[in-house]
Amino acid sequence: MVKAIRIAATGGPEVLDYVDTEPGTPGPGEARVRHHAIGVNYIDTYFRSGLYKLDLPSGLGQEGAGVVEAVGEGVTHVAPGDRVAYAGGPSGAYSEARVMPAHFLVRLPESVSFETGAAMMLQGLTVQYLFRQTYALQPGQTILFHAAAGGVGLIACQWARALGVNLIGTVGSEEKAALARAHGAAHVINYNTEDVVQRVLEITGGAKVPVVYDSVGKDTFIRSLDCLQPRGLMVSFGNASGAVPPFALSELASRGSLYITRPTLFSYAATRPALEAMAAELFEMVESGKVKIEVKQRFALRDAAEAHRALEGRRTTGSTVLLP
Repeated sequence: MVKAIRIAATGGPEVLDYVDTEPGTPGPGEARVRHHAIGVNYIDTYFRSGLYKLDLPSGLGQEGAGVVEAVGEGVTHVAPGDRVAYAGGPSGAYSEARVMPAHFLVRLPESVSFETGAAMMLQGLTVQYLFRQTYALQPGQTILFHAAAGGVGLIACQWARALGVNLIGTVGSEEKAALARAHGAAHVINYNTEDVVQRVLEITGGAKVPVVYDSVGKDTFIRSLDCLQPRGLMVSFGNASGAVPPFALSELASRGSLYITRPTLFSYAATRPALEAMAAELFEMVESGKVKIEVKQRFALRDAAEAHRALEGRRTTGSTVLLP
């Protein structure tokens, strides 16, 4: 038996139960992983709250790092004893050990710790597809990135700097503004004291930006559209403030024939070749020192509810991990 977090109903952090479970034996295409660290991400709160559908009862969590204990028939890309990390697959990372589809596992370089691996896979792969695939950024461009002091945001600040891109980051406090600047943001806007659209106009000399990356959702959506150049791209990849409400397509037309996309990591990393290529670029950025993964909060697995409260209360910066 191992300890794990399970939920029997959706709701607030109080629905997270710390229980005994039996991970079982891997079947064909599966592997059993003993976790050394587990990533905590905002998407976990969407599943817990019911915003994203989840068949109940269920585990929770999309990201982890540890050691392969056993593999099922047909699994050849990882073997028992391998250090691995993953993002995606069925919910269930909040556990001491689990059986999961081996497709999602990638070997973790020896130079990367388990905590770093657990903290960077979902967030780092997200930045990879956002910056390298959804909109292929070019040196000298100026972009707008919301929640720049969060886990994804701090990676984005560093990756943008490495690409020679001027990232305008939005944050909610002066402390977070300093953090974003220290990680490479060219400009920072405190949305509690400054008008985001007006500041983007000032920073860009009225030109606005070709792309906005918005994981906040409801509270920032229309202002994000107002920051885009004609034919610019709105990348809505999260709902931290709530789901974006329905809107008329004429909102895009009136602002200059804008484009909009709602991407997910799981679409971009759907095949092994795609996942391995994305992970290889992420590992290269981390091993080169161009991107540093900062674990700012650590909670025991049994305290997952407290981790969720801190995340939803916007009391976190950088990455958060659970330790079995």
